[in-house]
Amino acid sequence: MAIPQSRWILPGAVIAGMAAALIHLGWEYSHGGIQRHHLLNDASLPAISNAWGLLVLPLLGVLAGWEVTRRTRTHARAWWPAVAGFVGALAAGIALSVAFVTHGEPAATQVMLGVLVASVLFPAYRAEYLFGFVIGMTAVFGAILPALVACVPMLISTVSRLVLWRLVQYTLRRSTAAVAVRRG
Repeated sequence: MAIPQSRWILPGAVIAGMAAALIHLGWEYSHGGIQRHHLLNDASLPAISNAWGLLVLPLLGVLAGWEVTRRTRTHARAWWPAVAGFVGALAAGIALSVAFVTHGEPAATQVMLGVLVASVLFPAYRAEYLFGFVIGMTAVFGAILPALVACVPMLISTVSRLVLWRLVQYTLRRSTAAVAVRRG
């Protein structure tokens, strides 16, 4: 008998988050020490240690795993779009990190603009998108700064998908009903 997908999603996400944090911090520790990043890259502002990733990444894994598990209980195939969203956000995070490390500021700007546009089209407010984006950027920035950066596309996605798209749908339904009444 096959194990239902909803049973392994939550523990798998938590293990993935913890593994990403441990691999990242192990690498940093063995290569000069665990890094700290100043807010807005300004030395006069507080620094955030990458060690916070030990807390943040597993918590994001719990959030993503729980949310996807909840959706798969009502729709058995809901995990496919969740995996696609995670992988897409992971790719965006990796692309942004590579552009930053290679000093490709124009490329980093283009990737970030692409992320912002994609957040209008896709439900980037979902936890699996946040989890993928943060894991994709963890090796370069740690976990905290990518989580903060991800708040912007998440907010854009929330407003566009949950407010603007619904307003457009409502307007179209009302106009279609009005046209039907005039013809009828």
